[in-house]
Amino acid sequence: MAEDQLNKSDEILDEIVTSPYKYGFTTDLETEEFEKGLNEDIIKKISFKKDEPEFLLAFRQKAYKAWKKMNSPNWAYLDIPEIDYESIQYYSIPKTKKKLGSLEDADPELLRTFDKLGVSLNEQKFSQCCSRCCI
Repeated sequence: MAEDQLNKSDEILDEIVTSPYKYGFTTDLETEEFEKGLNEDIIKKISFKKDEPEFLLAFRQKAYKAWKKMNSPNWAYLDIPEIDYESIQYYSIPKTKKKLGSLEDADPELLRTFDKLGVSLNEQKFSQCCSRCCI
């Protein structure tokens, strides 16, 4: 019985993962993106974009070097494929044209996206005023 439930769960998960996205949610915001993959140059670019202090960049670089030496875990009884870290985009942010004085100055497409996601007006205001430190 438990094996049948497990097989059914696997089938449902496979169907969800392999089916095309069907809910129609998209947003058309102009973004600034870095190339895919993770390396020391990307780490430096992200740190520079976030205007981070030198000690934080040094911490990130040290963590990256330690991570590069690590092996992926060998999960018992699970057949989990290796993660392709080079296919991941680690930096993407909506382009802003200017500092916003109020929520009314925000890109209407961004506000529609927040609305689609069900983000409250207070949270929208917070993310608009703090987007530099929260990303």
